[in-house]
Amino acid sequence: MRLAWLVLFPLLAFAQHDPAVVAQGRELYNRSCTQCHGADGTVGDRGPALAARRRYIRSSEEDLFNAIKNGIPGTGMPGSALPPDDVRKIVTYIRSLRATAIDAPIEGNTAKGEAIFNGKGRCRDCHMVNGQGGIIGPDLSNIAAERSIKAIHEGLTVPRPHIPTGFQPVRVVLQSGAELRGILKNEHNFSLQMLDMNGKLHLLSRDEVKEVEYDTQSLMPTNWAQRLTPEELKDLVAFLSRQARPVDGPRQPNARRRR
Repeated sequence: MRLAWLVLFPLLAFAQHDPAVVAQGRELYNRSCTQCHGADGTVGDRGPALAARRRYIRSSEEDLFNAIKNGIPGTGMPGSALPPDDVRKIVTYIRSLRATAIDAPIEGNTAKGEAIFNGKGRCRDCHMVNGQGGIIGPDLSNIAAERSIKAIHEGLTVPRPHIPTGFQPVRVVLQSGAELRGILKNEHNFSLQMLDMNGKLHLLSRDEVKEVEYDTQSLMPTNWAQRLTPEELKDLVAFLSRQARPVDGPRQPNARRRR
């Protein structure tokens, strides 16, 4: 078995980001593994939800291959009669579920995506990348190392049920009658701190504040599927999928390279 794995390992490393192999692995997974681990690895029943980004004892390709092929003694995980090549495809698919965007950046014209980020999309007005841009929204310089492709795409197209802490939109009316709009960074009984739409931080005592109105919707629009063409949205996600800070040397792909 060890020899078989050594033969398969280069294929796994090569196929890890191959969309065709991932798609085949997904089909095999959903046919063989969903009863215990849930559809697409999201909601486990008798087994763990494999798409969850947590620390697993068996996380390497070799460990996953052996667990699927041979089972796990003393547990409800049986071995599989699938051919080794099919097991390899399932391993590739499971690894893709846990991958961050930088591990498997999608195809797209990243130069055009960057132009949309800075221009038509006006993303740069609120978000910073590599020290340039606004500070109203989260810094996206490392988003590809923190989120999956799916999470990045959903962030642009699916409304969030809750507004993240530190980005609550507010309207603040001061005792003087002046009105401030922006995002709430922090508050307690005696003071609040907010960032206005021009990026200026205001430190206000409660004595200065007459009224605080909390908006129910995030400032981040999620209708980019309507604002952009499908190709433009793909290019924007492709650009974001390559934004990662170097770790132990260069890691970030060339943002202007066309893939």
